[in-house]
Amino acid sequence: MKKIILIALILVTGTVMYGGDQYVRILDLRDYWKFMIGDDMRWADPNYNDAAWEDIRVPSKWENQGFHGYDGYAWYRKGIIINRSFANEYLTLFLGYIDDVDEVYFNGVRIGRKGNFPPNFSTAYSSERRYNIPAHLVRFDKPNVIAVRVYDSMMDGGITSGNVGLYLRQRDFAPDIDLEGEWKFRVGDRPEWSDAGLDDSDWGTIPVPSFWEDYLSGDYNGYAWYRRSFTVPQAPAGQRYVLSLGKIDDIDEVYINGKLVASTGKMRANPRYNELQNSYNKERYYYLNEGDIIPGKVNVIAVRVYDAGGEGGIYSGTIGLFKLQTFVSYWRKRSQGR
Repeated sequence: MKKIILIALILVTGTVMYGGDQYVRILDLRDYWKFMIGDDMRWADPNYNDAAWEDIRVPSKWENQGFHGYDGYAWYRKGIIINRSFANEYLTLFLGYIDDVDEVYFNGVRIGRKGNFPPNFSTAYSSERRYNIPAHLVRFDKPNVIAVRVYDSMMDGGITSGNVGLYLRQRDFAPDIDLEGEWKFRVGDRPEWSDAGLDDSDWGTIPVPSFWEDYLSGDYNGYAWYRRSFTVPQAPAGQRYVLSLGKIDDIDEVYINGKLVASTGKMRANPRYNELQNSYNKERYYYLNEGDIIPGKVNVIAVRVYDAGGEGGIYSGTIGLFKLQTFVSYWRKRSQGR
């Protein structure tokens, strides 16, 4: 691994805004990356020796860098060192636009994907890639490896354009329990999918938040379910939470441990237009009762979603649990202009 880059505070040179959060660049990764055509899952391993690989500029179409006319699989790898001064920060990897499909590994663990690989191919070439890096995966002050698996079906391929770098995500309203990331996901609608004890090991996964069209073959309108397990720490009696599910296109029902706890819109065979017209753009803040969540044990959240047309799913915003006191305090200050 060469060109290991030390992140230093002096590299803070760019700021962008997405979804109300500010992102500050601490490392510009528009540089040469290691690159190899083909597909081998061993290439996600941070200890894999990529010294014999090609060097390729990122971002840029791989056709412009000697791989003329190539369609198929390829991998990118990059080594970085992250200073321990960022140990308590939210880190996000920006990878610009990738043609067509990608999945990204940080130190050998997948942190996100866009589109679907064959045989159920679905392109995501028009979607910008931003992947949060869980803090427990980072080896501070030691080498870390980013590995990007890419599939291109035709024409241009690779990490083609856009912002490519490591960013600090600055959130003025971060949840106490963050539920962003990969959720279990299944198209269709069956009542038993709300059950806490359901075996969902054969379900697919999808990053939340995102439009489900980025992960399905073609457009899909209708019902689908999301599931996620989580724990909350032991707390004093009377602790209550607010569940934030961002924006959902179009309507939803939310179950925790098999119990219906919240909904926006009316689920029925053919929801009426007036039930749908504003739901897709509404932030979901659901005030939970004291007994809805069991402290110190595994809880299961299941979200039933109906999309009437266009893009669908849990697609943007903050996904997580706020302590009621935290939530109220934040919005009280906002209302008072503080």
